[in-house]
Amino acid sequence: MSEEIKIPNCVGVIMDGNRRWAKSKGMLALKGHHAGGETLKKFIKDIKDLGIKHVIFYTFSTENWNRSEEEVSYLLNLIGEFLKKEFDYFNKEGGVLHYVGDLSRFSPELQKMMSDSTEKTANNSGPHVYFALNYGGRQEILSAVRKIIKENPKVEDITEDYFSSHLQTGEMPDPDIIIRTSGEMRLSGFLPWQGVYSELFFTKTLWPDFSKEEFIKILEEYSLRERRNGK
Repeated sequence: MSEEIKIPNCVGVIMDGNRRWAKSKGMLALKGHHAGGETLKKFIKDIKDLGIKHVIFYTFSTENWNRSEEEVSYLLNLIGEFLKKEFDYFNKEGGVLHYVGDLSRFSPELQKMMSDSTEKTANNSGPHVYFALNYGGRQEILSAVRKIIKENPKVEDITEDYFSSHLQTGEMPDPDIIIRTSGEMRLSGFLPWQGVYSELFFTKTLWPDFSKEEFIKILEEYSLRERRNGK
């Protein structure tokens, strides 16, 4: 890895291609989600090793509820089992866990698991790991608007910072980079407010096959880009 590489503060990841990966190997589509979970675990270690402080994963979108009942049930069970099984790993690696989205639709058991893991990792050294669950960018913005209306602030007090503080991502910094795997070249409702100046990277690699080597190549390209932030 080049010594000239720029390390981003925050990275967003749209983990796409789990089902296609499984299909390409003659497996049940559900097996692809399990493989994707293993890649996520490795990626978090890569994030820590590279000194990146924040990462957010698009884990379960508001549109995912429209999938088959079997797949939705499997995904929800997988999320719960993954958090239960891998909590010690996240904690050992110093991860600070956060959950972003409308969590009210999940079972009380899963919600408690999320709140407990958030509390237990709050004082860890990092990196900060955000899971976007039942998340959609439009839904997040509408939720922020509703909160602001209830507060009834003065018009002149509604600044960008004020609005951002009402988003579900809370104090998470805006992502410097957003990566989407599997060849799809759209953001699909991922961080429309926070990602307005993010550098976008689209790769044809399916998420279960995404490697540290490819991530480093993305960071090397990122280092060559001139970030103007609208200036």
